Amino acid sequence: MSDARPAPDIEAPNGTLDTPGRRLLAELVSIPSPSGEEAPAASHLRSFFERNGRDAVLDAAGNVRAPADDSVLLTSHIDTVPGDLPVSVVEGDAALGADGPVLHGRGSVDATGSLAAMAVAAIETGVSFAGVVAEETDSAGARYLLADRSAPEAVVNGEPSGWNALTLGYRGLVSGRYTVESRAAHGARPEPNAIDHVTAWWERVREEVDGSDAETEPDGDEAGIFGTITARATEITGGLAADGESVEATLDVQFRVPPDESPLSVQESVETCLTHGSLTWSDAVPPHVADPRRSPAAALRSGIRGAGGEPTHLHKTGTADANLFADGWDVPVVSYGPGDSALDHAPDERLPLAEFDRAVAVLRTACEQLAN
Repeated sequence: MSDARPAPDIEAPNGTLDTPGRRLLAELVSIPSPSGEEAPAASHLRSFFERNGRDAVLDAAGNVRAPADDSVLLTSHIDTVPGDLPVSVVEGDAALGADGPVLHGRGSVDATGSLAAMAVAAIETGVSFAGVVAEETDSAGARYLLADRSAPEAVVNGEPSGWNALTLGYRGLVSGRYTVESRAAHGARPEPNAIDHVTAWWERVREEVDGSDAETEPDGDEAGIFGTITARATEITGGLAADGESVEATLDVQFRVPPDESPLSVQESVETCLTHGSLTWSDAVPPHVADPRRSPAAALRSGIRGAGGEPTHLHKTGTADANLFADGWDVPVVSYGPGDSALDHAPDERLPLAEFDRAVAVLRTACEQLAN
């Protein structure tokens, strides 16, 4: 028995939500699902599979799993970034070159559009499906999936690439925390305190990594940056300790790792900049670049051509669950999904429904070619 909650009413012109896939997409976008709060959307998604004759379960991590033909696993994430955006369907969008209906709402691009398209394609073709949680934070859903099931033969990971493109590569990720403490002293003293050490260390780090350049630039909308290390400070705290005897400072940092580097090599470069304090490392995700000649890339290109498009290959500067699946299962992994990735996390996130329909058709063709 399903425990899915009814989706809210959606402002939409008559006839625009006229397919099961479009309705599922609009319903899921209407159910808020920021990381950590995916349960209502997950239950609704599971209900969709049950209504269409497929067994589906919620696992211990909160993932929706509908195992079937493991020639290919279609997987995308249920969670979105926070943002209570109005959900509606509007006719036409000149900026996107869309004449027909366009769905507005958080997650329509990243990555509920991919999630819904894959759910429809999985039901139509009988391949395996997984909707995972927490991709926008710590990828707990993908990590649980890796530990709890055997490897499929191939993975198509749902992320926006545009219906006529597929993403072959993502940079990796490594995160750390720099902590330093100094003896409290009068503000007129010339010696640097812990806060000074933090800022000086970060300047040295930026100088160290900003000079890294790729030898070659890949095709795609983010060429050039893809081949470099990107350093980002994510949080800083500091000040006089409660006992008044020391000054403490902490800086949380994150580095994107290009394909010619590894999390370890980036860590080693950053550690050469240490003169005070200590550095601890946490998340480490290797970069991933898929072979365009292997399935499922070839099957997706066939699907794009079959839907009237000319396929292109992209390389993304961020990091995705695709990196984890490729590293953990050692199977071919590519990413695909409808939507303009420039609208990821944006206040005007939106997806033309015709693009969603084409993505379903592309996935259907690709899965039919890959299925045993």
